Amino acid sequence: MATVRAAKARLLKYALAKDDATLEHPWGENVAKVKGKVFVFFGMEEPDAQYADYVMGVKLTTALLYAKSLPFVEAMGYGLGKSGWVSVKKPKGALPTAMFQEWIDESYATVAPKRKSAQVGSADPKARARPAAHRRRARPSTSRSSDR
Repeated sequence: MATVRAAKARLLKYALAKDDATLEHPWGENVAKVKGKVFVFFGMEEPDAQYADYVMGVKLTTALLYAKSLPFVEAMGYGLGKSGWVSVKKPKGALPTAMFQEWIDESYATVAPKRKSAQVGSADPKARARPAAHRRRARPSTSRSSDR
């Protein structure tokens, strides 16, 4: 069974392998960022006893309800839990590393800026035609002077 420290090191390495991912240390914590935005919190290098079982914090959307149903996952503090951030502690038994990696993938996809390649068809997104459902309907002309 891997220690929390070894598991966090592997998960950090996994997170930093993502495109444009960087390691920073705000508040003395290890965090993985993409384009300046945190997508995984890994906590302190040498946590005190209170946080010794903390593995990571991630922002989830799809897996959020399932994750929160697990006994080792809880909404993150400081109001971050309201927007989908969860704290993951060491579960009893083996660490589900593959699941944690999927959560890192989801957090990265949620936090990372959307790529420009998503705007297919036009260099200027405003130049695209509006979908039919969003076009204004022509108003019938109402000339009251002709009625007199």
